[in-house]
Amino acid sequence: MYAWIWHKLPFGLAGKISGSVVLIAAVGALLWYVVFPWATPLLPFDDVQVGTGTEQQFDPADPEPSTVIPGEEGAPDEIPYSVESNAPHPSASAGR
Repeated sequence: MYAWIWHKLPFGLAGKISGSVVLIAAVGALLWYVVFPWATPLLPFDDVQVGTGTEQQFDPADPEPSTVIPGEEGAPDEIPYSVESNAPHPSASAGR
């Protein structure tokens, strides 16, 4: 297919190179402005969920939102790793 396009482009080597650039730009613009916007709602890339959906929601009308007490129902789980460094916690079986 590419060989056929190359042979059909006119005006020698300079015309073939400039024609190829124009064709590539036209296909890119068609994809960028027509195909991708059409396909975006059909793709699941923006369909993400963080959390379980049971987190407390902030109500701007409430002057003092309630604080969550760890260990209470609806409290976020304890993070099982350090958020300060990438070093793992030493375990009892690590030295054996």
